[in-house]
Amino acid sequence: MVKYAQIVIGPAGSGKSTYCEAIHRHCELSKRPVHVVNLDPAAEHFNYPISIDIRDLISLDDAVEELNYGPNGGLVFCMEYLVENLHWLGDQIDDYENDYLIIDCPGQIELYSHLNVMKKVVEYLQKLNYNLCCVYMIDSLMIKDATRFFSGVLMCLSAMIQLETPHINIMSKCDLICKDEDERNKLLSSFFDPQVDELMLDINNNTSGKYRALNEAISTLITEYSMVSFLPLDITDEDSISLVLSHIDHTIQYGEAEEPVDPDQIEQNM
Repeated sequence: MVKYAQIVIGPAGSGKSTYCEAIHRHCELSKRPVHVVNLDPAAEHFNYPISIDIRDLISLDDAVEELNYGPNGGLVFCMEYLVENLHWLGDQIDDYENDYLIIDCPGQIELYSHLNVMKKVVEYLQKLNYNLCCVYMIDSLMIKDATRFFSGVLMCLSAMIQLETPHINIMSKCDLICKDEDERNKLLSSFFDPQVDELMLDINNNTSGKYRALNEAISTLITEYSMVSFLPLDITDEDSISLVLSHIDHTIQYGEAEEPVDPDQIEQNM
C-alpha cells in the first residue's frame, strides 16, 4: 500500500512550523486525517498536536548537557543518532501508516546541502513505501535583495540535488511583503519563476566588479539547471493554502489510488 508524506525543510525562521500549523488546520477543517511529525530536537512549543516527536528519542538539551556540544553540533549529533535508530521512527510511524504525514524538520541547512543525514531519513521512508515530497520554505522577504534571493535559489537547488525527491519550493510570509495586494503581486511575480538575466543586472549594479565573474558563474548554474521555481504562501488566505496543498498532492499522487465512489452511495450517506 502506498503511503504519503511531505517533508518540510528550509532555513531557521523561514516559517516551517507556521506552515505545518496552517496545513494541519486546513486539513482538519476539511475532515482530512493528517499527523504532524516533529524531527527538530531543538523545538520547544507547538500550536498544533504532535503525533510523533523526536524528543522522545533524543533532544538537543540531552546532547548539549551530556556531550558539551554547542547548539549546531548538538543538533547534528541528534540527527545522526536518529539515523542510527531509524527503527524507532519506523515503529512510531506504524501507528499512523494509513494517514498523511507532515514531517517538520530542523532549520540547519547543512542537513540538506552536504550532510547525508536527511538523505538517509528520506531513503528509509521510501523503503517504507512512502510517496514523498520535500517542501522547501524560503522567506519571501529575501526577494527584496537579489543577492539574497540568489542565495535562496542555490540553497533550494542544493537540497533538491542532495535529497533526490520531488520538491515544491514555497515563498512563505507573502502577506508581510507589503500591504497593497497589487503591488505585492507585481513584486512577487518576477521571482516565482526567476528570470535570471534580469536579476543579474541588479546584482552586478550593486556589487563590486571583482565579483562579476562569480555572479556570472552562479547565473549560468541556475539557468542551466533551471529546476527552481516558487509558489507563494499567504497563511491568512485559505485559497493560498489550498493551492499549495493541491500542488503537493499532485506531486505525490495523493488520492489517485482511491476507488471511485458511487454518486448514489454519496446521496444515501448525506
